[in-house]
Amino acid sequence: MSNPYPLGLRLAGLRVVVVGGGTVATRRVPALLDAGADVLLVSPELTPALRAHVDAGRLRWEPRRFAPGDLDGAWLVQTAVDDPAAAAAVSDAAAERRIFCVRADDRAAATAWTPAVTRHGPVTVAVLGGGDPRRAMSVRDAVRALLSVGQYPGARPPAAQGAPVGGPRRSGAAEGGGPTAGRVALVGAGPGDPELITMKGWRLLTEADVVVTDRLVPGLLLDELRPDVELVDASKIPYGPSRAQEEINRILVDRALAGAFVVRLKGGDPYVFGRGGEELLACAAAGVPVTVVPGVTSSVAAPAAAGIPVTHRAVAHEFTVVSGHLPPDSPASLVRWEALAGLRGTLVILMGLKNLAAITEALIAHGRPAGTPAAVVQEGTTGGQRSLRSTLGAVAADVLAAGLRPPAVVVVGDVVGTLDG
Repeated sequence: MSNPYPLGLRLAGLRVVVVGGGTVATRRVPALLDAGADVLLVSPELTPALRAHVDAGRLRWEPRRFAPGDLDGAWLVQTAVDDPAAAAAVSDAAAERRIFCVRADDRAAATAWTPAVTRHGPVTVAVLGGGDPRRAMSVRDAVRALLSVGQYPGARPPAAQGAPVGGPRRSGAAEGGGPTAGRVALVGAGPGDPELITMKGWRLLTEADVVVTDRLVPGLLLDELRPDVELVDASKIPYGPSRAQEEINRILVDRALAGAFVVRLKGGDPYVFGRGGEELLACAAAGVPVTVVPGVTSSVAAPAAAGIPVTHRAVAHEFTVVSGHLPPDSPASLVRWEALAGLRGTLVILMGLKNLAAITEALIAHGRPAGTPAAVVQEGTTGGQRSLRSTLGAVAADVLAAGLRPPAVVVVGDVVGTLDG
C-alpha cells in the first residue's frame, strides 16, 4: 500500500456526510463540528449523544438508510456502519462523485484515513501509523505528553514540573510485565471544553479498556480513544433513572472483575450531582479498586467563562450550589428554598432550567428581592456557549424568549455584572 498524503482539511461551512449513528459516529462527529463542517448524518437510529447534537441544531439528521443522492454537494464522507455491503455502497457512490471516503469498517477500501489526533491550544497533531491504529495512538500520546510539559520549540515554560513524558502504559500490564487485576476510575471530564479535563484524567482515559460515558462529556475526548476501546453510552441504557444507575454499576463491576480497566467518564466532577458516590459504593461492595479523579465543575466554570465570579471581595463571601431538577413543591426535594432565599451570597443552580419559573417564584416568595441580578449560561466553556443576564423576577420569561436550553447554569446574586465594564 502506498503512503498516504497528509493534508489538513479546512471544512468550515462545507458539507460532510456521516453514514451511521452508532458509537463510531459518536466519536467522529464532534471533531467535524469543531472544524465547522456542515454535517449531514444519515442513519435510521442515533445514540443519545448524537441526538443531543441534532436537538441543539448543530447538524442535520436524515432518519433513514443511505441513498447515493445524499452525497450531492459533499466534500467528504465518513462511513460508520458495521455492514460491509452498506459501507461499500457508500464508497462506490463517493468514488463516482470523486469524494474522499473514510471507511470505519475497512481501512484498505477507504480513500482517506482519520489520523490519531491531539490538540494543544492552536497546535493540532495528527499521526498516521501506516494502517496500524495502535502505533498511531502510541505516537500521538507520546507527542501529547511532550506538548503538555512544554517540550517543543517556542513553548511556554510548563506550569508544573514532574509531569510524565512518554506514551501511556496499558492498564493490563504492570511495570514488570505481569497482568494486573481490573479496576475502575471515576473521572471528571470537566464542563465542556475538552482541554479542561485534568492531565491525570486524560492519562487514565488513554489507558482505558472500557469507557462508560454520558451525554455531557466533551465529544472531542471520545475522538482520542483507541479504536479497540469498548465505548458504553450510559445515556442509552433503556431503564428509568434508578434502574439505569443499577445497570451502570453492574457494567463497571462486571468489566472490572473480568480484568479490564474501566473509566467512568462523567461531565463536570464525578461527585457534583453525578452519582459518582453510588458507583464507588457499588465497586467497593464487589471488591473492585476505584480511583477518583476530580473534575472542573460547571457550577464554577460556566459562570467564570461568562465573566461572572461566584465570589468577589465586598460583594459575595459565599456561594451555594443546588440541584434544580425537582420543583420546590416536590415532596422528594431536599432543597430548603426558604433558607436559600435568606442568604446574601451567590446561588448557583444546576439542572434547573425546566423548573426555573417555580424556583424564582419560591425564592421571591421567601424574601429574595425580585430585582436581584440573575444570569443563565448555556453550554459554558464550549463553542455553543450563550449567556443571558436579567433579574430574579424576569429571568424565567427571558430564558423562554431567548430560547435557551439545557445544559445551563443559573446564577443568582450581586456578582452578576461585577466584572462588566
